[in-house]
Amino acid sequence: MSWLFHRRTKRFATALGALGLIAALAGCSTNRATGEDSFTAFMSPEQEKQVGAEEHPKIVREFGGDYDEKDLQSYVTEIGNKLVAVSEAPDEKFTFTVLDSQVINAFALPGGYVYITRGLAGLASNEAELAGVLAHEIGHVVARHSAQRYSRGVLTQILAGGLSAALGNGAGDIVGVGANAYLKSFSREHEFEADMLGVRYITRAGYDPEGMASFLKKLRAHSRLQAKLAGRSPDEIDQFDFMATHPRTLDRIEQAHQAANVTPVANPEVGSVRYMRAIDGIIYGDGPDNGYVRGTAFIHVPLDFRFEVPDGFSMINQPDAVIAQDDGGAQIVFEGAPKAKGVALDQYLSRGFSSKIAITNIENIDINGQEAATGYADVNLNSGGKARLRVVVIRHGDNAYQFLFIVPLDKVDAYNVELRRTTYSFRPLTREEQQKFHPLRIKVRAVNPEYDLSTFVDQMAVSREPAETFAVLNGLETGQPPATNSMVKVVID
Repeated sequence: MSWLFHRRTKRFATALGALGLIAALAGCSTNRATGEDSFTAFMSPEQEKQVGAEEHPKIVREFGGDYDEKDLQSYVTEIGNKLVAVSEAPDEKFTFTVLDSQVINAFALPGGYVYITRGLAGLASNEAELAGVLAHEIGHVVARHSAQRYSRGVLTQILAGGLSAALGNGAGDIVGVGANAYLKSFSREHEFEADMLGVRYITRAGYDPEGMASFLKKLRAHSRLQAKLAGRSPDEIDQFDFMATHPRTLDRIEQAHQAANVTPVANPEVGSVRYMRAIDGIIYGDGPDNGYVRGTAFIHVPLDFRFEVPDGFSMINQPDAVIAQDDGGAQIVFEGAPKAKGVALDQYLSRGFSSKIAITNIENIDINGQEAATGYADVNLNSGGKARLRVVVIRHGDNAYQFLFIVPLDKVDAYNVELRRTTYSFRPLTREEQQKFHPLRIKVRAVNPEYDLSTFVDQMAVSREPAETFAVLNGLETGQPPATNSMVKVVID
């Protein structure tokens, strides 16, 4: 059809475009979850399943693989299937996956693929809270929100760029869009609809519908704590945080409760004990393949190295880099330098580091017996100021890594000694260190009458904000003691 479009007259093209629009606009379907009309003309249920099946293994790889400890996977699947059974699609096959990632996240692909991370599992405190998360994602799938979003996008292309552009970039390339297109934020309308359906499903399944609201409070508290630990305002929300892709408020959750129009059972299930047993012992924070932040030190056992940042720097371990910053505007970025493998390190800095930044004053150095090179450039910051960028590239075994030290230009001398110490702290691990460092884990404790708050805070194997971390993990206010005979989570080494 696009060949005909380019070979016929403009009038015929216009008529053909109009016919395409008419056909598309006629492609509304009845939303099985809400009973309302929804526009899904450019993605069929069969195509949804194809997208999900093809993108599922990519998602698993991107988010650290399956988390297969303690049989948490089958436990989550059991709860998920219980919710699907009371949805408007009880006979459809859903696949539930626990991802080995510390990031608090949950999402779904079209075709019935629902994901939560072990980080999210560790934050929840009962089965009703987990069920609320799963039910929300099931709601997105049952209501076919991805198909609606995709179809509206294709229609927008038709209106903006003509029929041929839409045919060339839209319906024919659904699978080629990639998983990221389906992980973007849903509209406010779709998020509310998923909340409404989530309330409906957890209520029908016999769970306490307040689990959705209580988990939302934990998410917000967790976001504030993570911002604080990263040296940002507690009011900021990390772009990779669950709250950024699921912008919801307690008021909207309450509205969803009302819109769901379902009556809770007399004694709704919370499932605290069963849930706590299921997560007892799971990994907390960084996994062994990503390295560990321990105070001011970063240790990576499989890659056999460690380094330390100066006191006063907040350090965050991200999938592709370790980032540390302080209140004075200085930042340290540690990352891999694959382009430096197999080439002279001084040549890498002069030719391979960047096509836009010219590194000067390059010299070869030795760092604890390891080949290295360093140089610097003065750069402009997005804020309008100027900074000194010093690059240190190190060859370690078969790999190469680099430090990027970014310091305001007027503070270079003040940071010189501290950042040199960080540079020369990079070294291989001792045999004792290789055996010593392992993941932190969540341990469930019973609250006996003789225990007070300090009993549990003192057990927290976190180097910063142990009292606030304990409170966030357990849905408490900072300084609030847990109730006697309840169960709480602590982080142990």
